[in-house]
Amino acid sequence: MDHLFKPKLRNVSVQRKFYQNEPVFVLQNNLELSKSEVLLPQVLGPLAMLCNGEHTVTEIEFNLKSQYGLNVSRDVITNFLNQFDQALILDGETYNIAKCRAVDEFRSAPYRKPALAGGPYPAEKNALRRKLKKYVDQVGPVPVSAATSRAIISPHIDYHRGGPVYAQVWQSAAEAVREAELVIIIGTDHNPGGSYGTITLTPQNYASPLGVLPTDVDLVNHLASIIGPERAFAYELHHRDEHSIELDVVWLQYMRQEKPCPIVPILTGSFRHFMLDEADIEEDATIEAFVDALRAIMSDRRTLIVASGDLAHMGPAFDGPAIDIIGQEKMKVDDKALMENLCQGDATSFFDFMKAGQFERNVCGLSPFYFTLSALEKTQGKSLSYDLCPADYNNSSFVSVCGLVWQ
Repeated sequence: MDHLFKPKLRNVSVQRKFYQNEPVFVLQNNLELSKSEVLLPQVLGPLAMLCNGEHTVTEIEFNLKSQYGLNVSRDVITNFLNQFDQALILDGETYNIAKCRAVDEFRSAPYRKPALAGGPYPAEKNALRRKLKKYVDQVGPVPVSAATSRAIISPHIDYHRGGPVYAQVWQSAAEAVREAELVIIIGTDHNPGGSYGTITLTPQNYASPLGVLPTDVDLVNHLASIIGPERAFAYELHHRDEHSIELDVVWLQYMRQEKPCPIVPILTGSFRHFMLDEADIEEDATIEAFVDALRAIMSDRRTLIVASGDLAHMGPAFDGPAIDIIGQEKMKVDDKALMENLCQGDATSFFDFMKAGQFERNVCGLSPFYFTLSALEKTQGKSLSYDLCPADYNNSSFVSVCGLVWQ
């Protein structure tokens, strides 16, 4: 197989474990295209590093010895490469065939199955209704936003921690939600298998225990023609298990009393390359064309954008220092400044604000917020809800979330 000549390991799921009292890396396809996993002895970690598409098997064998002092036979290397290939963690024909088959299965289903039903929220319709009503009752009356409101920020943290924040923003925007003729949901793509700056579409419908929301396939295909189909659908399978859209689909259906409306589900990737000056967002013609297309869509019918994103992620759970009481207060101050900036309704101001240092707080809603503000152009926002949610058992890591409505 040609792809085994200079093997290239994909962005895979990696865990450290002990197997038969020996430390190993457990390597697995991060899209779960295969249930196979490879147990790679940790001492052979350099083998995985050398599978970068630049080295032949002979060169890998030589480099393992010359650079790392590892005498690994060609047969052992070849055996692991075959395991990598069968586990679908190598670029090449085997992976591509499996991915195409998975995409066909995903699209041929009548709808995207809810990935979280029965876990973070009930799979039974009435139980789910009761759960959401409980959050609404808990927060009580909230300020009512205008029926002409054009966008909201809704969290995508689990309901157990973020339920009241969801309830406040969705209840406030209820009239705009119910009167919308189209809802564009822009969610954070958390899958590590993507690349920076991705805009990922799917023509698949979205379902929850409350019913099915039809995706506007014509609009999806129109946006894909602007982005380029290869770029637009390269990571379509990320929709299959991503929670950021699903958790807001449930609230959308609940607030519309389960009356369907067409949606356009969009996953957007990290802007880290823009934040680090590795690329210039103003020179990305695709992003500019995509935003122009969103504006045109919004001018054609009554549209609501749901920007699904959380705020800061800080503490050991996110590879940072522990957050004590003083750190929590600092998070709240920084979050207040962030929300005030978002309420100004200016995409360029928000982008500059994030680039000045806020992005280092791991604000995972950065790209959905930017695209939403860009599509709205000049607008004004109103902050409705906020919370600081624990993210570990030691109360040393936190995720901040908010609810916000833009006019």
